[in-house]
Amino acid sequence: MVVAGRAKKVTTHTLQEMKRAHEKISMLTAYDFSLARLVDEAGIDVILVGDSASNVMAGNDTTVPITLEHMIYHAKCVVNAVDRALVVVDMPFGTYQGDSKLALKSAIRILKESGGHAVKLEGGIEIVDSIKRILTAGIPVMGHLGLTPQSIYKFGTYSVRAEEEEEAKKLMSDAHALQEAGCFSVVFEKIPADLAGEVSKSLEIPTIGIGGGPECDGQVLVLHDMLGITKQFSPRFLRRYASLGDTIDAAVKKYISDIRSGDFPNNDESY
Repeated sequence: MVVAGRAKKVTTHTLQEMKRAHEKISMLTAYDFSLARLVDEAGIDVILVGDSASNVMAGNDTTVPITLEHMIYHAKCVVNAVDRALVVVDMPFGTYQGDSKLALKSAIRILKESGGHAVKLEGGIEIVDSIKRILTAGIPVMGHLGLTPQSIYKFGTYSVRAEEEEEAKKLMSDAHALQEAGCFSVVFEKIPADLAGEVSKSLEIPTIGIGGGPECDGQVLVLHDMLGITKQFSPRFLRRYASLGDTIDAAVKKYISDIRSGDFPNNDESY
């Protein structure tokens, strides 16, 4: 991994170089200082401060309720921990759709108040005006197509998107519109692998898949899902790399047992 290996600080330019060199991009979510520091030290390329914090941190059913203030808070916690990774912050629902001036104001707040490096928006041609206005302030923008969780009430389901020809054509068109508008990258969520591969090859900007198959230029997962901290969410695209939920459960039970038995604290753990 020549490009990634020599990058002391990952930037949007680094990701472009990685695509040209056919080096895969690694991306994970993080929402707090402690886990973000571990993820960054492990060598991840991109950390997404996702609006999935609404689910995994706040316990909401959807990403819709999370606010701009919440996202800024989580992003600042992550930025304080990170030395190498590029930090991308989701713009929450209601901060950019249909109002490009509000989009610019929201994006500026995210960067100024959190120290994040870029923002991510869901949608295609419908949000191009917001993307262009944000870019006028020099703020990098990542796109997001396919399954767009902020639109869950419109679609009514988290099923695979762009399986039909008409929607697949729109996704291809939207991806190129995002590239032409100036996005430095685009996420493809839960779309057919063949389509993701086709669109990825047609774009100059890197693509990041989450349920988009192996031909995307990179991959992203929700940290709490891949570590096995959350167990209720098990889509096909999720690979669990640890079972920390079970580890934490066992540790807490042992702690309770040691307290009740009088084993903790012992003499060596007392002053």
